[in-house]
Amino acid sequence: MYAAILETPRLILKGLSPATFTYIFEHFDKEKIKEILGHQTEEDFLTEEKKQQNGYASYNRTFILFLLTEKESEKVIGRCGIHNWNVEHRRAEIGYQMTDEAFKNKGYMTEAVKAIIAYGFDKLNLNRLEALVGSTNVPSLRLMEKFSFVQEGLLRQHTPMGDTFDDSVVFSRLQEEYSRDTGKMK
Repeated sequence: MYAAILETPRLILKGLSPATFTYIFEHFDKEKIKEILGHQTEEDFLTEEKKQQNGYASYNRTFILFLLTEKESEKVIGRCGIHNWNVEHRRAEIGYQMTDEAFKNKGYMTEAVKAIIAYGFDKLNLNRLEALVGSTNVPSLRLMEKFSFVQEGLLRQHTPMGDTFDDSVVFSRLQEEYSRDTGKMK
């Protein structure tokens, strides 16, 4: 059922493509869907259902979203993946979210992001991996630094935050940088 499965020391990352989501919504009832996708609330399910009904991918963009399953508990604790993936242009964005507060600040997202970066460059043949990070999101800004993403710019008042807007910092990592840093020759 999964488009790809990755493993880190503490996580199993189960990759879902647009086709996988369609299959899940066509073959399972609401409670099973919530279990598979790790939805914590009814609102999480309704948001996902709306995305499914409206279509996940456009004509030249797609994604692969990995559910982060903690090995010991077998619980879905977050998401990390590649979105806005333009196969022809060999570029995509990385995105991630820890959905279970109990697993924050314990290095799980570092494990997941490392695996997704490698998957993007090694398996998807990306040339460019981008990230848009909220200017006040210190943990995400640290992840960008940890993985040597280059800050390229700032999108002012880019993301709604309640009654205001937050700026998004634009980052990128290129295939040549990844290859050099991992000692790989491509």
